Amino acid sequence: MRVLVQRVTSASVSVDGEVVGAIHPEGQGLLALVGVTHDDDVAKARKLAEKLWQLRILDGERSASDLSAPILVISQFTLYANTDKGRRPSWNAAAPGPVAEPLVAEFSQGLRDLGAVVQTGAFGANMQVELTNDGPVTVLLEL
Repeated sequence: MRVLVQRVTSASVSVDGEVVGAIHPEGQGLLALVGVTHDDDVAKARKLAEKLWQLRILDGERSASDLSAPILVISQFTLYANTDKGRRPSWNAAAPGPVAEPLVAEFSQGLRDLGAVVQTGAFGANMQVELTNDGPVTVLLEL
């Protein structure tokens, strides 16, 4: 499982022109793009959720848990693109939807169980993401 995390001052995700998830924190929040591979499981999803919740990348070396910062979670199978050969990426390392969707949901629920305010995108949809990256700060988490 991979999570590309961006520190943001605002972020939203739309499907067919309608906003389906958005965060507008008083200060900072996190945008988490989540990719799932074939050997991921509930334990990894929960562990990565805890790692993100405790990650000290907000101002003053504080975490989302320290500031109750909101998190926008969006599924992103392209985090497992393989570009080793040719010009067309291979998506073979990305888990198929029936495997990935419940694990992205488990990741989001894990964050909620820790106390996070979580918004999400729409799994499998063509989404448009808008964000204001703060810093910019972008970190890749992987288990």
